[in-house]
Amino acid sequence: MVGNIGTIVLNFADTLMIGRHSTEELAAASFINTLFIILILFATGFSIGITPMVGYLFGNGRHDKIGGVVRMALVASSMLSLLLILIAIGFYHVIPLLGQPEQLLGLMRPYLIVNIISLPFVCWTCSYKQFFDTIGRTKLSMTVLVVGNILNILGNYILIYGKCGLPELGLIGAGFSTLFARIVMAILFFLIFFHKKEFTVYKAHFFVAVRFKKELYFKLLNKLGWPSAMQVATESAAFSITAIFVGWMGVSSLAAHQIMLTISQLFFMVYLGFCSASGVLVSHYFGSGDFESLRRCSWACFNIALLESTAVGIPIYFYRDQIGWLFSTDANVVSMVSMTIIPLMVYQVGDALQCTFANTLRGLGEMRALMVSSFVCFFIVSLPLSWLFGVYFQWGLVGIWSSFSIPLTLAGIIYYWVYRRKLKGR
Repeated sequence: MVGNIGTIVLNFADTLMIGRHSTEELAAASFINTLFIILILFATGFSIGITPMVGYLFGNGRHDKIGGVVRMALVASSMLSLLLILIAIGFYHVIPLLGQPEQLLGLMRPYLIVNIISLPFVCWTCSYKQFFDTIGRTKLSMTVLVVGNILNILGNYILIYGKCGLPELGLIGAGFSTLFARIVMAILFFLIFFHKKEFTVYKAHFFVAVRFKKELYFKLLNKLGWPSAMQVATESAAFSITAIFVGWMGVSSLAAHQIMLTISQLFFMVYLGFCSASGVLVSHYFGSGDFESLRRCSWACFNIALLESTAVGIPIYFYRDQIGWLFSTDANVVSMVSMTIIPLMVYQVGDALQCTFANTLRGLGEMRALMVSSFVCFFIVSLPLSWLFGVYFQWGLVGIWSSFSIPLTLAGIIYYWVYRRKLKGR
């Protein structure tokens, strides 16, 4: 959870520093970040395929077999990064065709290029982090992420505003800072895995895994990783593709949208930490056959997520008229943020439900059901509703955010039904 809080702090710092530098840069960052995050979450989702494999072996005490899984995860993530780079390059070339404000194109494209360069390091970091989290070494992951976040924040301050004798780079400076932080995090995970003695058992099998096992692990990882990646990316796309709709509404709407995405992470990233931990525990309980503890763990996670969203939501609701001023000096942007916070509060129950049982199903290895359900909820349902509420009815940014509660709640109900079916009779 602390690692996810670090991500929240980082995103707050990014949005605040860029927004204070220029509203146009904040709008450009909003568009690129909300679409580029699909690729990052695709990599994250693919790495989640490691959890049921490592968790099952860890729960059975077969620690010596885990190194082979990590090796194949790194190979697969390297291949995945090449695919994501090609997709990002294609996106680079179609930006002018998406109807965004003309004055933002010169800011968007260089910023995207720097982010593309960071993709291999993102993929490797995701694989290492998933391994460490699944074996219960979450503090190591947290430490690496916090170090990366601190470097990113310092780099943003220096490069965006031109401190320490360096030129003032604005948005592209934020991109360079993020690239450097992602490289450092990947290197730190590599050094920890290969140079700390406590991971010798994993490192040994990392190098001596027999060909049959390597092929088996690679095949199983892809079987679990691709559906998980599709599920996570599909869910993200429901939010990210709406940035195209928001871009049709103008620069101020894009800037407010970025601020709202940052605020929404106060809710999601914190209970995502609990839900991810719950998914790891579920994989352990499933491996050991302790289904009673598995059920208690899932419901405890849901209750914690509701309590957390309530605790965070109360002050945000009462200070909704002031919170936008933290990120922008544009009164129009601040007004949009104030109005959009209300639909953000409405969808928290559905989001907590879907986050809890999505991670539970990942721990159970039910990736294919997640993928299909996610596609129905977030593409077939969510995107048309966002266009209908935001564009057709001309409700603007508030309409788009109001549409999110329906697919999130529907997804939570479907995931819970799949969870009940999976554990029936156990």
